[in-house]
Amino acid sequence: MGRLEDEPGNGLLEIFGLPTDEATLLHLLEEVFAHWQVVQFGPIIQGAAYEIKAPRAPRITTLDGYATLDFGDWHMHVCIGTTVGDASNPTEPRVAAIRPCQRAELYRLLSDGAPVSWGLRLFNGAEEQLMTVLLPNPFLDENDRPCEPNWDRLELWDHLRSKFLNLAPDPIDRTGHRFVHG
Repeated sequence: MGRLEDEPGNGLLEIFGLPTDEATLLHLLEEVFAHWQVVQFGPIIQGAAYEIKAPRAPRITTLDGYATLDFGDWHMHVCIGTTVGDASNPTEPRVAAIRPCQRAELYRLLSDGAPVSWGLRLFNGAEEQLMTVLLPNPFLDENDRPCEPNWDRLELWDHLRSKFLNLAPDPIDRTGHRFVHG
């Protein structure tokens, strides 16, 4: 069982902490974005939710602590390790201490005791959100329209829990009845 946390305006989150070393985070990003067709991602903060769908599989590289996810027409950088800058423009130690992901977690949003949404969140050292990845939801079809539960859509969630937390599929994930918007 993860730890429970009240998510203002959304409900109750069950959070499963993940390691934040650079190698694990890089592997996590590679695993998640191997499923680029079925995930949505971006920051989700009070007042804004970016639910971006990738146009193609990203090429993922690292440099100076940053993972670059290159989708061809555009790319993004997520700091997952130590960043020092370069000799002509070093990163200030105070800034370098904040930038890397220092909290990574799988989560599920609960409504009336049953999960209704599943995802991954990354936060920097200032507790600012770097990214949320919305995992496939059994209550939404591939066009994000409500549908009858399709439990096969929890395959990536189950895979990530197994690979990064050594947890078997949890029957509670299949107890909900409908999508509840946070």
